[in-house]
Order: sequence, then C-alpha cells, then structure tokens
Amino acid sequence: MPRYRLTIEYEGGPFLGWQRQADGGSVQGALEAAIEKLSGERVTVTGAGRTDAGVHALGQVAHFDLEKTFEAGKVRDALNHYLRPDPVSVLDAAAVDGDFHARFSATARHYWFRILNRRAPPALGEGRVWHVSQNLDADAMHAAAQFLVGRHDFTTFRAAECQSASPVKTLDRLDVSRRADEIHIEASARSFLHHQIRGFAGTLKLVGEGKWRPRDVEKALKARDRAACGPVSPPDGLYLVKVDYDPHPSTSSG
Repeated sequence: MPRYRLTIEYEGGPFLGWQRQADGGSVQGALEAAIEKLSGERVTVTGAGRTDAGVHALGQVAHFDLEKTFEAGKVRDALNHYLRPDPVSVLDAAAVDGDFHARFSATARHYWFRILNRRAPPALGEGRVWHVSQNLDADAMHAAAQFLVGRHDFTTFRAAECQSASPVKTLDRLDVSRRADEIHIEASARSFLHHQIRGFAGTLKLVGEGKWRPRDVEKALKARDRAACGPVSPPDGLYLVKVDYDPHPSTSSG
C-alpha cells in the first residue's frame, strides 16, 4: 500500500483548525475530500501538528495511504486542483516508506509568531498578524524568552485541554527580534504543548510593554500554575514554518 508525504501551506482563518470537525471545516477534512476526488478512496490524513483555528502553516507535513499508486507529481497537482477554492496548497508530494509517520517521525518543529507593532492597523495582513499598537521592547522580550529555553515543566503555559502525557518539554530555541514594524518570535522544539507558543507570546508582550520584568517570566515558569501565565495571544500571528525529519533515503519527490 503506497504511503505519500505532503508538505502543505495554508491560511488558518477559514478553518476550525487542522483536525477534522463534525461542525465545520478543517484542513484535514479539506485534504481528505480532495484525495477522495483524486483516488475514489476515503483515507485519513495524519499531520505533524494539530494547529488551532486561525493558525497558519508554511510547511505543515502530513501523510496518508492509498490502495492505488500515483506518480507523486500528479498527487500534488491533482490535490491542488481539487482543493480550490480553499486556501490550502500542496507544495510537495513524495512517495515514502510505510514506516514514515508525519507526527511520530518528526525530530523538530519550528514556529513563527508575527506581531505588527505600530499604531495603524493592518490593511493587507488582517488575520495574519497580531496587531499591538503600544510600542514593545523587543530586546527585553528576547531576554525574558531565554528563561524559557531548555528542559522545563511548562504547566504554566499549557492549555487545560492539552492532551500531552507530560508538561515537561525541551525548548531548543525562543528568539525575539524586531524587523521594522514587526516583532518576530521564533520557537523550535521536538514538540509543543497545546497553546504553549501563544502563551509565550502573550506573556512576552507584558515584558515588551514594561508591565513585567524579564525575571517575572522565570517566576511564572517556576510557578507551574496556569494562572501565572500572561493572557494567551490570539492565533492570528502564529505559523507552523517547518517540520524536521531524519534523512529518509526511500523518498521520491514530485
């Protein structure tokens, strides 16, 4: 049974999230419907990460199995045809070995959070950035972020409905930088807790505003208490940028 790996870009605004929903559209559901139109088969598409409603992706990875065999380039092009007009694009399709798993084979996930930091609201990026009109100190935010890097109990930044077996995660990178009118937060780890990055963004905003000192973020982390977290940011500025895997020799790209 052939297994296919997809690299996918999407705008999260129109969807209730990645995961298939009974009461609304999802990225997973849109892909499964497109695959059925291509192949006549009903399949389950497994993603590397279950992004929330409103969260975007530049490089989500997913896999699915088919009974029929298709050339990888045809899979990519046909799915892009059937996905219209949904804001989902298959950037790449590849045939992979059956032991590849989009979620469990991943070695790292990379996220990007965009804050538009100016008085004027966005005219072109509505829904794709978090607009914060008060001036933020990106250097202070970066200093505070470094207290979160490493292996910690991240209960403070974990959503109540998080299904992870443990709140202990290793955060490899959390960088904050200013790019003209935008502040970018870049995070990398093998895996993340539900709402973890949005909790980081909302908490670091308090530092940027001068309401918290960088050391207050360390205190919040050590509290291991959800009540110690700053307000969770909206999803608008969050992007799943890339998912890393160990080299897979039996991959033929389309």
